[in-house]
Amino acid sequence: MDTVTKPMYEWETINWAKAHRSVFKLQKRIYQASERGDIKAVRKLQRLLTNSWYSKVLAVRKVTQDNQGKNTAGVDGVKRLRNHQKVKLAQKLTFTDKSEPTKRVWIPKPGKTEERPLGIPTMNERAKQALMKMALEPEWEAKFEPNSYGFRPGRSAHDAISAIFNGICQKPKFVLDADIEKCFDKIDHEKLLEKIQTYPKLRRQIKAWLKSGVMDGKNLYPTTEGTPQGGVISPLLANIALHGMETVLERFTRRVGRTSQTRSISFVRYADDFVIMDESLEVILEAKAAIESWLADIGLTLKASKTRITHTFSEHEGEIGFNFLGFNIRQYPCSDKQSGSVGGTEAKRGHKTLIQPSKEAIQRHLAKIDELLERNGASSQEQLINALNPVIRGWAAYYSTVASSDTFSKVDSIVFQKLFGWAKRRRGRNQNNTDIVSKYWGVNRGKGWKFITQDNQYTLVKHQETKIKRHVKVKGKKSPYNGDLTYWGQRLSQHPMLRSVVAKLLKNQKGVCSECEMKFTSEDLLEVHHLDRNRANNRMKNLELVHRHCHDVIHAKRGTVTSQVIEEPNEAKVSRSVLKER
Repeated sequence: MDTVTKPMYEWETINWAKAHRSVFKLQKRIYQASERGDIKAVRKLQRLLTNSWYSKVLAVRKVTQDNQGKNTAGVDGVKRLRNHQKVKLAQKLTFTDKSEPTKRVWIPKPGKTEERPLGIPTMNERAKQALMKMALEPEWEAKFEPNSYGFRPGRSAHDAISAIFNGICQKPKFVLDADIEKCFDKIDHEKLLEKIQTYPKLRRQIKAWLKSGVMDGKNLYPTTEGTPQGGVISPLLANIALHGMETVLERFTRRVGRTSQTRSISFVRYADDFVIMDESLEVILEAKAAIESWLADIGLTLKASKTRITHTFSEHEGEIGFNFLGFNIRQYPCSDKQSGSVGGTEAKRGHKTLIQPSKEAIQRHLAKIDELLERNGASSQEQLINALNPVIRGWAAYYSTVASSDTFSKVDSIVFQKLFGWAKRRRGRNQNNTDIVSKYWGVNRGKGWKFITQDNQYTLVKHQETKIKRHVKVKGKKSPYNGDLTYWGQRLSQHPMLRSVVAKLLKNQKGVCSECEMKFTSEDLLEVHHLDRNRANNRMKNLELVHRHCHDVIHAKRGTVTSQVIEEPNEAKVSRSVLKER
């Protein structure tokens, strides 16, 4: 494999398919070596990968073209790079014991007045972190525990919810619903470096990132603990720091009665949120103490205001059930006809488990719709529909794997009232309610109660139009680095966050990008390309599914862009992590 000591390359002439295949082959070998415990082979392969020219250009492409925050500048003020600048950045990409400080950016927490601090690295540091992540992630994917779902390739919030359902559907249980206080900000640096146990060159670079400091305005503040939330590698480092929580709970596995069977305590973690489930309150309290002791060793504590013990079926401390990732999870009494049997026996459970959107999540969604209605008070109906449709589709798709039908119906009724209010504020002097309905809804045009433009070209989607389809949880410790392309291709095509048009294109193209002819993965950002450049023409014959970076290439060939990114509103990254929902 070529190294960076080559003469000048042209960005446009790089064989990206070959680069991807070469890098993935090394990552797969790292995963396999880590799985069998061959540390010497892991380190050798990681050196090969981090010195590879193909790895470096892929890392640069990721941070300059693919990442959502690519247009946010660090302390150096650099937002975008032209193609020749990308080549230069790839050529000088190497690990050292130094790092530029991160830029402090404050973003609001969803549904709250408080803000969350982000540390934005420079473009050069982002590229180095992406290169480092390519080498470290396969090693740790082979080690990570099976019930960790946040910020990992091929895993999502829906997998975590499915795991919770599997853990409680047979019997009601007590639940410890916990949140780690300022997880990213308080991780002990030395403990983290000791846990990573990588070779000196990578260790020095990671330490430099951890100690780089943060620039807030014109002031530079030291960072003595925590990982900078906002960096490419930060989620991986946080997962490494929290690795081992499930192992701590293994000692709570015990025999059931006088049988030889054992029963394990149920545990599910998504980033810094986790739940522990068991039939015994005493076991839950012991597990909480064990977790608190384990977290203290790496400088972390549980957040008291967000940590509570509840029960899925009976009232405990004034509440029944719990919220997790925007879902409300609880059990309801039911008749024997509605109830399933316990573990295949004739005994009836006497309850049913329902997972629905939480009240807080519904309120946030309706508040977002209110905001868009207010912002588009003077806009055309077409503009309002184009603003609302992505929000409605995305929210409905996120909750399409659980019992959301009734919620969707109620939310659609509320949205109708909001839309009617928006339309009434725009009516003419002599218009009555019947005129308003005729103008903005399709009742008198044979379209039913659809919020639709006069030319019938733009229609507002309803939440109820989203079909409910159960999500199948990822198997055990499976990882995209194991090379099982058939399994991961099937999961990609069935992911709940995929729009129907994207799913159809995936099927038609057999999971292959029409531009680079590479298989799509769960980590890819997908975009629908219009062949005739007319975004209003959404016939299947006019559409192709491509990677975001391939979409760049297509428009660059036509002279419609230079080195900029053209984004269409139907992009999708199916394993994208969700913001915290409480």
